[in-house]
Amino acid sequence: MILGADFASWMTKMSSLSWHDGSQLLLRKSYIRYNTSTLPRRAILGAPHVSTARYPMVSPSVKEVFILGVTQNGRPFRPSDWAERLAGVMSSFRPGGAVPGSHLSYSPWCIPNTIDGNKCVIIHTDLREAEPMAWDFVMNFARDNELKVVEA
Repeated sequence: MILGADFASWMTKMSSLSWHDGSQLLLRKSYIRYNTSTLPRRAILGAPHVSTARYPMVSPSVKEVFILGVTQNGRPFRPSDWAERLAGVMSSFRPGGAVPGSHLSYSPWCIPNTIDGNKCVIIHTDLREAEPMAWDFVMNFARDNELKVVEA
């Protein structure tokens, strides 16, 4: 188990590793599942500071956003049930708030769908006004997994 200063030195060593093809090891903050609040951000990521600006920027006039199950480089996103999983996590966020049994149906603000044979999740922008942290979670999910996002 690696703790405290040992963790920072381990991360520094890990960030300098190279694979046989010369590519660098990239450590992403989302894979670190324990408290690293006392460590500097640079030590956690093992890379230069990256802007934490919200991605993607969605214009205020848009009513729906489609998160497509296709990555930026055109590959289908896996697992195949990702859309249902994401919508299931978001099922409690609904107009009027969570009620008993709300976990048994999808939120009207986050609905899984299929478009041209590709899984997608339709996010209504009312979620942004009602639950900003839930909106950020969904948009960060799309960004972290490099999914295509389309405004509708």
